[in-house]
Amino acid sequence: MPAAKTMKPLTLPGLIDPHVHMREPGATHKEDWDSGTAAALAGGFTTILAMPNTAPPVTSAETLQSTLKLAGSKARCDFGQYLGAGVDNTTSAPAIAPFSTGLKMYLDQTYGPLRLDDMTDWLAHLQAWPHGLPLCAHCEGKTLAAVILLADLTRHPVHLCHVSRREEILLIRKAKEQGIPVTCEVTPHHLFLSEDDIPAIGSGRSEVRPRLANRRDIQALWDNLDVIDCFASDHAPHTLAEKDSPTPPPGFPGLETSLPLLLTAAAEKRLTIDDIILRCYTNPARIFRLPEQPDTRVEVDLDARYAIRAAGAFTRCGWTPFEGMPVQGRVMRVTLRGQTAFEDGKVLAQPGSGRNVRPEMTTPPGAALPD
Repeated sequence: MPAAKTMKPLTLPGLIDPHVHMREPGATHKEDWDSGTAAALAGGFTTILAMPNTAPPVTSAETLQSTLKLAGSKARCDFGQYLGAGVDNTTSAPAIAPFSTGLKMYLDQTYGPLRLDDMTDWLAHLQAWPHGLPLCAHCEGKTLAAVILLADLTRHPVHLCHVSRREEILLIRKAKEQGIPVTCEVTPHHLFLSEDDIPAIGSGRSEVRPRLANRRDIQALWDNLDVIDCFASDHAPHTLAEKDSPTPPPGFPGLETSLPLLLTAAAEKRLTIDDIILRCYTNPARIFRLPEQPDTRVEVDLDARYAIRAAGAFTRCGWTPFEGMPVQGRVMRVTLRGQTAFEDGKVLAQPGSGRNVRPEMTTPPGAALPD
């Protein structure tokens, strides 16, 4: 018999996840820059952008420098760090804006101390933050509508995080049609899970913000795919002990499951490979002004069929809401700047080999010199 044909792997560019939580500093039992960036490479992501709601939160030159120093010593893929918008850093944040990935405003339910309740604080940040640099908002429902209004009033571009509801995506469509400078992202868990999945996942383990929506909301996201600029994992790991506790914190791990889920949707003709590249590479690179990574690629076996399992994952949290879900498409090899960073289930990139996407960030204004 003739030998079976071997399908040539699909080659993608190094993908970008613009919304992750590395949990360092302050909660390294859940994740740190080492384990989190290993998970990123295993998932096909060569650049991640980390949120500022750590402990302490990243809101100043000192906390930004400290966090980037940790990342620089541990990260296995390239990285950037957001600043958090607080009530007391409206005037100080712009001075260190060029050294960050962008400013994150928490305007709705969140986990941590950074929530801004007063719209005058929102307006102050939009007016102060440099127009040429990214500004992101966690906003839901009416707060999303309000921040779109402020984006229109100030003409400041705003990136809307983890959009999950029909009313939100339709409002964003209308805003874009009117020329309001907004972009948005959607997570795989809001595309592939609904509130109907909560009994199977477990009530505590299904806690996430925004909450899992209904099937009508999910269908609206798929029906308005052209409005969605980015896919972002919102990788937010917590341990099983925390998720199964009486007060489970919200958040799912997602770096290692995002691409397999999206590739499965491509196999099912719900989107195309070009749709994935646009939203996981082209648009994030443009919106967040990221440097190119020469000789960087992700090789994927499109025919590989398997079930998602937490066992063997690189994320430290040890579980996934997609446990047992069948998928098609597996990351086989990741090359970062000509070096094999991941191959056949093994992370080969060394801690500290990742680069800061804002390489000029050495000592921001007002920070002490590094050790």
